Amino acid sequence: MNASPTPLSIDPLVQDLDGETARLRAAGPIVRIDLLGAPAWTVTSHTVARRLLTDARLVKDINQWGLFTSGQVTHDWPLIGMVDVPPSMFTTDGAEHRRLRTKIAQALTARRVEDLRPVIEGYTEQLLDAMAGQAKSAPGGVVDLKPAFAGPLPMSVVCHLMGVAEAEIPRQMRLWKAFFSMLTPQDERLAVMAEIYGIFLKMVEEKKAAPGDDLTSALILADEGGAPMSREEIAGNLQSMIAAGHETTIALILSAVRGLLTHPAQLELVLGGSVSWEAVIEEALRWDPPVTHLLMRFATEDVVVDEAGGFVIEKGEGVVMSYRAIGRDTSFYGDDADSFDITRTDAARNVAFGHGPHICPGAALSRLEAAIALPALFARFPSLRLAVPAQELRKAPVLTQNDLEALPVVLEG
Repeated sequence: MNASPTPLSIDPLVQDLDGETARLRAAGPIVRIDLLGAPAWTVTSHTVARRLLTDARLVKDINQWGLFTSGQVTHDWPLIGMVDVPPSMFTTDGAEHRRLRTKIAQALTARRVEDLRPVIEGYTEQLLDAMAGQAKSAPGGVVDLKPAFAGPLPMSVVCHLMGVAEAEIPRQMRLWKAFFSMLTPQDERLAVMAEIYGIFLKMVEEKKAAPGDDLTSALILADEGGAPMSREEIAGNLQSMIAAGHETTIALILSAVRGLLTHPAQLELVLGGSVSWEAVIEEALRWDPPVTHLLMRFATEDVVVDEAGGFVIEKGEGVVMSYRAIGRDTSFYGDDADSFDITRTDAARNVAFGHGPHICPGAALSRLEAAIALPALFARFPSLRLAVPAQELRKAPVLTQNDLEALPVVLEG
């Protein structure tokens, strides 16, 4: 049995993420934390994370969580929407997970992702044109890159992929912003969760009646890997995929831009062709990954972690992956792990999109979007610079996703 140290509180408003990350790393490879009143363990070690992300005894089923089955955690807990969600490949394990994952793979093929390239390029050019127009009338030519570019691009792409009507995009952006923000009252968040799920249930019925060339229709028609997906399973997977599919890419684009604008010598390397955009993307994923704390896996039995000195995760306990701390693991990435360095040779070994059976199925799409958006942004605006000192940039009040509140930039001059 492990000693019960005083848990480190995870700040839901993300007022000092660098300090929190440093404290987690200093506390050890597995750290006791407090998640808004719910105790759990979190992993900060790259080696331990890779080990536990492939351990079949750590599952996504909330009914294996002792705090939930005992009634200590209820639907009044603000983070319940991250761990008690409709059935999908994100919430199942074993044979059921393989069945659903097979269906997703059949629908979300490499060809389907690659076919999105011209779509991404088109949205990118439209948004860059709009930003240029916005800057002309904005005081000082300042544009907030998040709502003008990094936000609408991935939401537009993932909605196009799923067959969501373009007129629905603003509502999706509003709902997901409310869902993730820790400033949203819990009763409102629960209503948002129900509204989102209802939208996708309705869309599944509409696509069954009139299939199209989109991911939703492909999931309905997927015939490999066992029994067809139910209406609820399709809706649950769509809901989870749109959440992950836009939030991760928003954060990735903002992280890469912030890293380059605060490291001008490295920006010169990539603009001069000495370093690839792929290297920029992988370093951004390591240095400031899209997910800060991934909630949550639950132990179905005691799990001994030899890589953490024989540490024991006890049956029924919850385990979080603190990907930002993992990306700054000095034992794996070296003493300069806190530094943004696009010449780093091991950045591509990051686990920002997970590892093992539950690795993010949309990772390739997110990387493709960033690989198109970033060079296009800097090609259109080669004099792009921050409009405020870097130390004034603030993280959004989102405990799980690693997102900036805003990224004000001057496009030219």
